[in-house]
Amino acid sequence: MAPRANWKGFLRLSLVTCPVALYPATSDTEKVSFNQINRKTGHRIKYLKVDADTGEEVANDDIMKGYKVDTDTYLEVTKDELDDIALESTRTIEIDEFVPRSDIDSRYVIRPYYLVPDGKVGHDAFAVIRETIRSMDKVAIGRVVLTNREHIIALEPLDNGLMGTLLRYPYEVRSEKEYFDDIQDVKITKDMLDLAKHIVEQKSADFEPEKFEDRYEDALVELINRKRNGIKIAPKAAPKSDGNVINLMDALKRSLAGGKQAAPPAQKAAKGKKPKKRAEGQREMLLPISGSGKRAAKETPKEAPRRAAKPARAPAARSRKAG
Repeated sequence: MAPRANWKGFLRLSLVTCPVALYPATSDTEKVSFNQINRKTGHRIKYLKVDADTGEEVANDDIMKGYKVDTDTYLEVTKDELDDIALESTRTIEIDEFVPRSDIDSRYVIRPYYLVPDGKVGHDAFAVIRETIRSMDKVAIGRVVLTNREHIIALEPLDNGLMGTLLRYPYEVRSEKEYFDDIQDVKITKDMLDLAKHIVEQKSADFEPEKFEDRYEDALVELINRKRNGIKIAPKAAPKSDGNVINLMDALKRSLAGGKQAAPPAQKAAKGKKPKKRAEGQREMLLPISGSGKRAAKETPKEAPRRAAKPARAPAARSRKAG
């Protein structure tokens, strides 16, 4: 089932208009997440909205927005006042211009969305706008209001739909000069550059996202499995640093020799069998809970850590569940 739309309104190119819905193109919900708990009781921590001076809890109806003028002075801004300055882009994405994709600096990119027709009407108008953008080989630039703020959005065809990418405003992008001015202007010898190019050629490959695995997420899943099964977690030894100092040319030569001996894991996967593709939204726990049979092995990491289950050997563990 598709997630709930973040925004619904109209897409307009001059006099051509159609109802559309905007959906997030990415998700972090499948990642392992944690709750904060009280170390002494094992109870989940709850956050309350309190008055900074009185310490008393404040009801949502009594909370409004305020702009800080100085330490103790705030300008109160009501919802009606914010509604009065609402822009047309609150309900309509108006295409203002078309630009080459290469003109968009990657520093301005925030996050991607999927834009689709909303309902059974307007598919013809949507297709006209989509194919016009595709035929021009350009990106359409418009504006959309999300979470009460207006954003620049870049639209480009993706299969039968449109991908919308939120873009930052210029004032949100820091100048590189304040960071790069102190970098020394050094001269690289041709031999060093040639060696570095050989290393790049050895590691060159097509970008295939499915080759890459979230190693930290895998480590979290393994950690949770071990704790659920009462397996003692031994502290990891600190990595030993190499005290040998070598010059840049030696480092390049050793890197090149190492590349010839063994291809990196990503390249091995590309040349051999393709990595096993996981089902979307599902990552199985690696170990069953002691005494619970096959059922636990099929739980996702989101479900498993939250299901109440006493570890076989974990005297420090709580019998209450965290969330």
